[in-house]
This record gives sequence, structure tokens and C-alpha cells, in this order.
Amino acid sequence: MRPLLTQLLGGAVLAGACAGIFAAEHEAVLRPFNLPPSADLHYTLKARQKGLALSGEAQVNWRAGDGKYSLVNETKAQMLGKILDSRSEGIVDTYGIAPSQFVEKRFRKEATTATFDRGAKSLSFSAGKETYPLRGGEQDRLSAQWQLAALARAQPEKFVAGSEWRLFVAGRKDAQLWSFKVLKREKIATGLGEVDAVHLSKAPPPGDKDQTVDLWLAPGHDWYPVQLRYSDEEGEFIEQTVDKISKK
Repeated sequence: MRPLLTQLLGGAVLAGACAGIFAAEHEAVLRPFNLPPSADLHYTLKARQKGLALSGEAQVNWRAGDGKYSLVNETKAQMLGKILDSRSEGIVDTYGIAPSQFVEKRFRKEATTATFDRGAKSLSFSAGKETYPLRGGEQDRLSAQWQLAALARAQPEKFVAGSEWRLFVAGRKDAQLWSFKVLKREKIATGLGEVDAVHLSKAPPPGDKDQTVDLWLAPGHDWYPVQLRYSDEEGEFIEQTVDKISKK
């Protein structure tokens, strides 16, 4: 397993984490959604890697309106500076967020692009040869958490312990099925004070040594993602927690 910090420097972490490759086949599921209001969110970042404590920050700019959306993410780590620039943009269709392009610029790497060609109904990648059919509801690693927020805003009564939410998600060079399960509702400490949040978790498939991804959505703050945590079986982790939300 690659160390979590290595993956952070690779830029894959704050935009999402792999859950193992499932079959390319995926279903289009129409579900009610209600996009969160446009906002800028600032997060503090902390991590533990081989006994070392690290810190940093992330800024996410979310915009939605007139049938379109855009997401911009910038992450900085202590002593390293900017380690990730990513953006997702597209339209809003009957399935919710519908990306047209996802661009990720990793630390000291060339930018990569995932293209959602709605006309050809095809998903392709600048960094890989894989292609997938677009059936509806597909996301990228930046938009996935916001699609979950939109689903939760439309049907909060269904985001209860034990419920499961699946999304087909594009990364740098392929796409995978992500399965989030709602664990419980709990209080978390943030820069905004104590926040009531719904805790979702995406565990790796049985026998897979990939990361566990935990996501906290805050009903009292328009279901914005207020905390994310990426951890592995060796006890290393990367966690980002919101400390400021500015609605636009």
C-alpha cells in the first residue's frame, strides 16, 4: 500500500479516493435532488504519516445556477505549498450534477482530464484508454460529495443509518462504483463550533487494502460537506474539517 501522504501528494485524496474497480456496467437511477446554495468553503487539514503530524488547508468554491454548476478545489500542505488544483464543471440534468469535464493538476504532475461527452454518451480520459457509456448520474471525484449533499437535501428522511448510496465516479484514468453507507448522526467539532452531521462511510471491498473514506454532511448548514477523512488499516489518516462557509 502506498503511504497516505504519497497519495496526498499525488492529489487523489482530497478530491476522492479509490474503492477498487467494479464492473464497468452501472445503472442510471433517477432520484430527487436539491442542489446546495452557492458557497465558498474553507477547511483545515491535518494528517499523520509515519509518526509525523502535518497540517494544511483547502478551499472549495461551489457555484450552481441557471442549469449549470462549477466546483474548484485548491489544497495546500505545510512546507509544500499547493499540492492540488482540481475543477469540475457541467450542467444540471434530471439526475442532478452532470459533469462535462473534470480536470486535476497534481503536485509536480501534468494536469489530467476526464471528459463526459453528453452528445456521444461516452466518458473518456486523457491519462487512460478506458471509456464508459454515460447512462445518467455519473460523477467525478470532486462532484460526488456534492451530489450526495443534493440527494440528502431532497430526501433527508432517507439518509438514515443503514441506507446505502451508490455513485459511478470518474477519476484520473478510469471510473469506479462508490458505495457510501450512512452510519449515524453525530456531533463533530469544527471551526464553526459543534455541528450536527450525518456520517457516511465508503469502505474498500472485502480483501482490498485501499482507503476508507468518511464524509460528514451537515443538515443545519444546507448539507454542505463539513468534514472528510481518509484512513488506512495502518492507522494513518488525512482529515479536513470546515472552519468557514461563505454563501454566495
